[in-house]
Amino acid sequence: MNSEYHDNFQSAQAEAGEMLGRSGQKSLFDRMDWLKQLHELCLSDNQPLIVRSTEKDAQAWMFLMKKRFGNYTALANWYNFTYRPIFVGALDEVNKLALLASVAKMLRSFSHHIEIAPVPEEDSVASLTERAFEQAGWVVFKSKADDNHILVVNGRTFDQYWAERPGQLRSTVRRKAKKNIVSIRVETEFSEEHWADYCDVYSKSWKPEEGSPDFLKSIAKQEAAAGCLRLGLAYIDGQPVAAQFWTVENGEALIHKLAHVADATKSSPGTLLSAAMFQHVIDVDRVNLIDFGTGNDPYKREWMEDVRTRYRLTMYWPNNPLSWLPILRYQMSALVGKR
Repeated sequence: MNSEYHDNFQSAQAEAGEMLGRSGQKSLFDRMDWLKQLHELCLSDNQPLIVRSTEKDAQAWMFLMKKRFGNYTALANWYNFTYRPIFVGALDEVNKLALLASVAKMLRSFSHHIEIAPVPEEDSVASLTERAFEQAGWVVFKSKADDNHILVVNGRTFDQYWAERPGQLRSTVRRKAKKNIVSIRVETEFSEEHWADYCDVYSKSWKPEEGSPDFLKSIAKQEAAAGCLRLGLAYIDGQPVAAQFWTVENGEALIHKLAHVADATKSSPGTLLSAAMFQHVIDVDRVNLIDFGTGNDPYKREWMEDVRTRYRLTMYWPNNPLSWLPILRYQMSALVGKR
């Protein structure tokens, strides 16, 4: 088994080829184009550390970034629904564990403290990562990082799904739609005009200033070119009042961003737009799952039915004195919590 590291995306991309591209990775967040743009446009102040372990045709990759004093974190931010080690090849759990343990061993030369989140537990990846690092000698603490609200469609039509929504939500949509004030469109292609409308809504909404509008626009263009963009826009008297940025791929719809103009709240354009977007991805795109990302905003419970936990893994290399006090603090906290 061989391990190597890269401190830049150019050399990593040369090694990865298409294995970390759209054809090789199902998840948007596991692809080189996402990670590279995220670093360039959002996280460029942090030196990347990209570690790969290989065994024949099987590979495990881990994308981290340096913080300070030997601390590394996941190369991820608030745009990520998930962060996890990335595997290449047809691997069972034993192979994944061995490859990831090899990555963890190499990381001992770079860092005494690594923290990654939001790690999913689908396919047991959070537990697998925990075990691999422990196998390599790290002390690992696993904790809850966030919640992920989802809807499993289970073959329902939109009408069937909608009949199961809370009565107040259905009543709001029915009443506001009757007034015929709000017009809605769902765009699948990127245009500067529609993106300007999206940005206009966001700037006039209750949301804080966009962290990296250039990154979001780049992803929108990229996903539109692949046929995956779903940009929802609502208008009143020709003016944009609500906007939503979704992507659809591999039977899953991801809700990346949504906002509405505060002054238009009484017309419920955001709610009407959400209903139209759900109808489109369920009846037209025929997705199996809709993912509302991380966060526990109350309105998500009206639209979604299940919640998945996202985890934080905090790893310390115990042979480094800088790790001793943090390890002790975590252990003491765990003991207090058990009382």
